[in-house]
Amino acid sequence: MQDKYQHTEVERAAQAHWTAHDAYRVTEDAGKKKFYACSMLPYPSGKLHMGHVRNYTINDMLTRHLRMNGYNVLMPMGWDAFGLPAENAAMKNGVPPAQWTYDNIAYMKKQMQAMGLAIDWSREVATCDPDYYHWNQWLFLKMLEKGIAYRKTQVVNWDPVDQTVLANEQVIDGKGWRTGATVEKREIPGYYLKITDYAQELLDSVTDGQLPGWPERVKLMQENWIGKSEGVRFAFPHDIRGDDGALIGGGRMYVFTTRADTIMGVTFCAVAPEHPLAQHAARSNAQLAAFIEECKSGGTTEAELATQEKRGMATGLTVTHPLTGEPVDLWVGNYVLIGYGDGAVMGVPAHDERDFAFALKYGIEIKQVVLVDGEHFDYQQWNDWYGDKGAGVTINSDSFSGLPYQEAVNAVAHALAQKGLGEKKTTWRLRDWGVSRQRYWGTPIPIIHCDEHGALPVPEKDLPVVLPTDCVPDGSGNPLHHHAGFHAGVVCPVCGKAARRETDTMDTFVDSSWYFMRYCDPKNTEAMVAEGADYWMPMDQYIGGIEHAILHLLYARFWTKVMRDLGLVKVDEPFTKLLTQGMVLNHIYSRRTDKGGKEYFWPHDVEHVLGDDGKVVGARLIHAVGDLPVGTAIDYEGVGTMSKSKNNGVDPQDLIEKYGADTARLYTMFASPPEATLEWNDSAVEGSYRFLRRVWNFGTKLSAIDQGAASASVAGASSLKDVEFGKEAKALRLEIHTVLKQVDYDYQRMQYNTVVSGTMKMINALEDFKAMDSAGAQVALIEGFGILLRCLYPATPHLTHSLWSALGYDRALGELLDAPWPQVDPAALVQDEIELMLQVNGKLRGSIHVGAQADRAEIERVALASEAFAKQAGGATPKKVVIVPGRLVNVVV
Repeated sequence: MQDKYQHTEVERAAQAHWTAHDAYRVTEDAGKKKFYACSMLPYPSGKLHMGHVRNYTINDMLTRHLRMNGYNVLMPMGWDAFGLPAENAAMKNGVPPAQWTYDNIAYMKKQMQAMGLAIDWSREVATCDPDYYHWNQWLFLKMLEKGIAYRKTQVVNWDPVDQTVLANEQVIDGKGWRTGATVEKREIPGYYLKITDYAQELLDSVTDGQLPGWPERVKLMQENWIGKSEGVRFAFPHDIRGDDGALIGGGRMYVFTTRADTIMGVTFCAVAPEHPLAQHAARSNAQLAAFIEECKSGGTTEAELATQEKRGMATGLTVTHPLTGEPVDLWVGNYVLIGYGDGAVMGVPAHDERDFAFALKYGIEIKQVVLVDGEHFDYQQWNDWYGDKGAGVTINSDSFSGLPYQEAVNAVAHALAQKGLGEKKTTWRLRDWGVSRQRYWGTPIPIIHCDEHGALPVPEKDLPVVLPTDCVPDGSGNPLHHHAGFHAGVVCPVCGKAARRETDTMDTFVDSSWYFMRYCDPKNTEAMVAEGADYWMPMDQYIGGIEHAILHLLYARFWTKVMRDLGLVKVDEPFTKLLTQGMVLNHIYSRRTDKGGKEYFWPHDVEHVLGDDGKVVGARLIHAVGDLPVGTAIDYEGVGTMSKSKNNGVDPQDLIEKYGADTARLYTMFASPPEATLEWNDSAVEGSYRFLRRVWNFGTKLSAIDQGAASASVAGASSLKDVEFGKEAKALRLEIHTVLKQVDYDYQRMQYNTVVSGTMKMINALEDFKAMDSAGAQVALIEGFGILLRCLYPATPHLTHSLWSALGYDRALGELLDAPWPQVDPAALVQDEIELMLQVNGKLRGSIHVGAQADRAEIERVALASEAFAKQAGGATPKKVVIVPGRLVNVVV
């Protein structure tokens, strides 16, 4: 073997060996315990980032460790290949999204292979492949048959210049990201999936202990998003009539509330701009009509509305309070969504923070109807207790006064029911999943439009509806509208007349909601899933970022339950355990430009400026950047997620070329626990590289030892029974096996940072071992290094593979990939002699060595006979000897 660690050669040779032996191909094996470990599907953006490296190394360490423990482990990979970025790149570069996507896949796959990941590439999927999205379309049609999928109008962001729908992230300050045009809210038809039919089951799984392997905060996020609410739905009667003379909404405006106890505090009501009452009022009020038009440029989601300014306008209309009979002013509010509930809310400013701010802004009455003892109500300042559900008792509420929360709710619900105006009801924050996207690069929705028979499903025999790959979006709308080949030869399945395809494509969350099932049967052309899914599912460990903790996981859980109900799979939940790895952070440096923007600087061009207290107060350039000379003062923004836009990313490819994949892997595992954020540190990366060089250098020294019988001895404790170990060798084995015990425990709990720490302790012990004067000493050394290599292997597979083979360990235990995981030898943990600290009058004065089984009399004899005691006692007679077993001896003189 080479004396010097050449990471490029070591890694190239190891990867060539694994490729030649197809080492990572996995098949179903009923005779083995299965383990399915999967990282979340990456988007092929062009290059891996350090977050990818960390995520996949976590998965890889888990895979390799379990394989050595006898498991049949599946670690697949694929590509979340549809989506908006490909269209944006197409417009920027003038290339079809398909070409951009597949080029990126090829490059990122090459990067993954350079990392040495144990991926079974025979199961690779790309969601833009017709063989994959065929089954998106097939299941959509099955859901359409069952009534789970349906068509209705939806409110979307509409760019009037590009004539296209925009995703929420494409709307910036109310304007289209590309055109700068004011975005409108527009209702258009689209397809929805009835995820609300599964709301209770989805909630029960996260609240009833069915997902014990999930982080609590993720389960809470899921629970809050599903948002089960017990409350009262009731009507405010009115006599407002439309142009046709009929009562609008039958003379009732419905609302839902979880705070029916505050009903006597209602001082206004608000409806969404699209509500029929708002539209009616606007027809005779030009100012209101203009306001409603302005509201069209607002957001379409709760999250957007939560952050935008709450604005409203009175309609001049009133509705009737259902219990008092008093008129209540009706407003239009930009914060009320037509798609949530009934598109109307009751305004109780005294006990809702949003209503409180709205009332102060527009001079609306605030009426306190809940009292908490010892608390003062300030009509100009919101206090959190105002909105506490369940706190205090009702006041100023006529016959409902003096009641605690639940009694008040029950009494109000009963009174409303008596009047025929309301009833208790359970509602959900969760809304049906709108899957229609008015964009090109996605799964075509398999619908045919006939002038006579309307929207009809594509016959199953005609699937897949293949997306043309030659389109280059230009910002003028969905190119499928005008693609002759896409619509050529399409006929109505009912009448046979010429028809047109649906040009909407599916939300890309559809693609990522079941890909992990397809990994189990990736090449099956006859079925969406088959025997592979029966064997591998549910997934044993899922790994990905916390940013996917809500929608992706929720949709994947829903999709799994639909597949179960259609008889395709046998599992209720797809993921047994979930690990959300922390983000990779780095320092951010910037300065304001003359035009008011920001310019960012790479960390390697910058040094910190420290204040008198030693804290960072700024930064300055240590290299000239553009026209800026060395020493230019710039701002330090702290640490944040690595980002290309902020020039604080680290290119994994550069890191691999300089230090090797093993160093990149080792650093990302050692720097922090998997769930915690990782703050980048260049010197720590170099430290990881130096550690690997130490391991390599020790291996070269060990190669000079005559292996012989010693190499065979590493097979386990049973082969070491007849070996004579001297004192030093026993001490080495004690240290190695003690650390191994902890490392094994850390692997089981996926605390890989402490695993790496353990291997560092091992190399320290091995390097410190000098007693090479016996066969037993050589065996102890060779055994210890073999344990180190196996413990380090899942983190740094290339280096350890090379050393394992070069030193002949494979002759005893086979190739490292499938070598048995090292077992702690109980005999190695048994000590012949122990060290006890020696104190005289409570002060540490040295130590003594006694037999591990020495009794009290023997310990006392050795302590009093020791040189350390004699020196300190000065001939004084001992008064008392205190012994703390296994720790210390204290002699009082």
